[in-house]
Amino acid sequence: MALLIILITCFVIVLATSQPCETPDDFVAVTSPGHIIIGGLFAIHEKMLSSEDCPRRPQIQKCVGFEISVFLQTLAMIHSIEMINNSPLLSGVKLGYEIYDTCTEVTAAMAATLRFLSQFNCSRERVAFQCDYSSYMPRVKAVIGAGYSEITMAVSRMLNLQLMPQVSYESTAEILSDKIRFPSFLRTVPSDFYQTKAMAHLIQKSGWNWIGIITTDDDYGRLALSTFAVQAAANNVCIAFKEVLPAFLSDSTIEVRINQTLEKIIEEAQLLHVLKNVTFTDGGNSFRFDAHGDLNIGYDVVLWKEIDGHMTIAKMAEYDLQNDVFIITNQDTKNEFRNLKQILSKCSKECSPGEMKKTTKSQHICCYECVSCPENHYSNQTDMDHCILCNNETHWAPVRSTTCFEKEVEYLNWNDSLAILLVALSLLGITFVLAIGIIFTRNLNTPVVKSSGGLLVCYVILLCHLLNFASTGFFIGEPQDFTCKTRQTLFGVTFTLCVSCILMKSLKILLAFSFDPKLQNFLKCLYKPVPIIFTCTGIQVVICTLWLTYAAPAVEENVSLPRVIILECEEGSILAFGTMLGYIAILAFICFLFAFKGRKLPENYNEAKFITFGMLIYFIAWITFIPVYATTFGKYLPAVEIIVILISNYGILCCTFFPKCYVILCKQETNTKSAFLELIYSYSSHSADNLARSHASLDSTNSSSTVTHLSSSSKSVAWQKSRDLRAQAFANICRENVANVSRTLPRKRISSI
Repeated sequence: MALLIILITCFVIVLATSQPCETPDDFVAVTSPGHIIIGGLFAIHEKMLSSEDCPRRPQIQKCVGFEISVFLQTLAMIHSIEMINNSPLLSGVKLGYEIYDTCTEVTAAMAATLRFLSQFNCSRERVAFQCDYSSYMPRVKAVIGAGYSEITMAVSRMLNLQLMPQVSYESTAEILSDKIRFPSFLRTVPSDFYQTKAMAHLIQKSGWNWIGIITTDDDYGRLALSTFAVQAAANNVCIAFKEVLPAFLSDSTIEVRINQTLEKIIEEAQLLHVLKNVTFTDGGNSFRFDAHGDLNIGYDVVLWKEIDGHMTIAKMAEYDLQNDVFIITNQDTKNEFRNLKQILSKCSKECSPGEMKKTTKSQHICCYECVSCPENHYSNQTDMDHCILCNNETHWAPVRSTTCFEKEVEYLNWNDSLAILLVALSLLGITFVLAIGIIFTRNLNTPVVKSSGGLLVCYVILLCHLLNFASTGFFIGEPQDFTCKTRQTLFGVTFTLCVSCILMKSLKILLAFSFDPKLQNFLKCLYKPVPIIFTCTGIQVVICTLWLTYAAPAVEENVSLPRVIILECEEGSILAFGTMLGYIAILAFICFLFAFKGRKLPENYNEAKFITFGMLIYFIAWITFIPVYATTFGKYLPAVEIIVILISNYGILCCTFFPKCYVILCKQETNTKSAFLELIYSYSSHSADNLARSHASLDSTNSSSTVTHLSSSSKSVAWQKSRDLRAQAFANICRENVANVSRTLPRKRISSI
């Protein structure tokens, strides 16, 4: 032990007073002979003095700046080798070493590497050039070092020629994990990839995003800076500034404990394979090299803290690089971790949920403004780069929302106030229909009922009105496929049947009071009630059948509104829908023309005038419906059609039946056969006199020389025509009444009519 202390003291004195290299042996820091030589590269001195000569001479200069920490690492290597030699691990085989001082300079390290690669047991120290170094025997079998990544990379590229194993105790550059470039390199420290990853993780965990970086001006510093910048950006951390310091500083506090086990002596390529697969333990922990030649150890997270003017370094946690987590050992360090979050290091205030970051003109992404998420967008985390779009078909979100809300499904519900009002009006209309049916049934034999076409026609028309009022119920409530298909076809067919019956009534009235023989003959040929009604209604049935077959209405979800889903009936074909309504409009227009032609008939028999008003109400309602229906949107769209159906139905019902009910209930004296026939006879006489006067006025203009004679003849002819017309009209009325009575009264009472 005393001899070892003396040796170390002399070694320190030699290294401290490092002399310029005169011979190759002078260049060696320390050496020990052995059967197997292991090389060592340590930066025992801080730097190498440069020559004052210019140009510089190609020689190795004196090193200055003794590094005690690196010197201790050198002693650790010597101690480890001596322990192996004194153990039974390598019986009969002694390990030697050659340790060189790199002086933190690539040039000195390369010179040492050349000597490592020189041929074994050769008098001349030279490196022979060969195409295949498989059988080449260098001076050393493996190299420990170097410390700095920049020096290690240069040395490793030369050692790759012979695949000589190189184990570094301090080089952490990420590029050294590339086994294509550095196949024989191993290290006992983690890659900078994990170091920078741990740093980025720690910064993120502390809630910082505005930091500065200080690095060294060498391969280690530049590569670490590049890797950290990428990982910081991935964690939304911005680099406010970068400061590059000289690569080699005098104060170094890094300590790495080297432990390695050599199991057997083999050649360099085999030795490399063994080293890659070796596993060793220290303090209960197991270590091995991974596929990249990196050791699976983590980092100690230390805190530099000034207490009473003195800087202290305390271990806070351990970083597990495999699981990417910080391991905290006690409560005090956990509190220290929490205190880190109280240190503010941000360029901008963090954006709360419901907001997103809007980058300002600054070049840093960490400098931003917080803006609210627009409608139908949300953000549920802090500092989100953008808001997430809701599914517009099923969800919505207000401005500055933190979540999406499910859209409400809306339709014209039975509980809606407008729906209740419309249902009440429909029920009122049904009540009117039933009341009119009762009134007409109880007054079956009166002239008013008979002149309305008889009870059968009235029942058919009233049934159509009843179904029209009932069809409005299919427009209310949750739409179903059945209701969507039923509501339009039910209204279309029943309303067509109603208008067809009214059309026949208008034609009959015009036929009964027509005094033009040609027009009367035409109307007689046209007046075929049953075939015409069935034909007109059948055409509408065909239209609706084709509609339901090829483009049937169906339930559809309208998602165009921002906050609700409108459940509605899609008509399937607008063309079919328009054809159905257009066909009804054509029948109504023909009915209107016939009714307008007979608008000046007797008061009590004047259905034509009221039919004209009813058709006018129908046209006004449906002409108004078209633009309103095209511009209305939402759940109240069915209500528009209900309103139009009610208006047109009420208009025709009131104009067709209310005047007759008024006569039946309030003017019973006019609802007798005698009063009815007297009125008809008076109307016929009046019409005949008017016609005679018009003929006399026309004949008086033919010749002025025979005024007296022609006037006398005209009066005679006019009186004769008046009598014939009255007889004809009376015969028509009597014929109609007889026909009606024959269907309702016993056969024996026909003679009284």
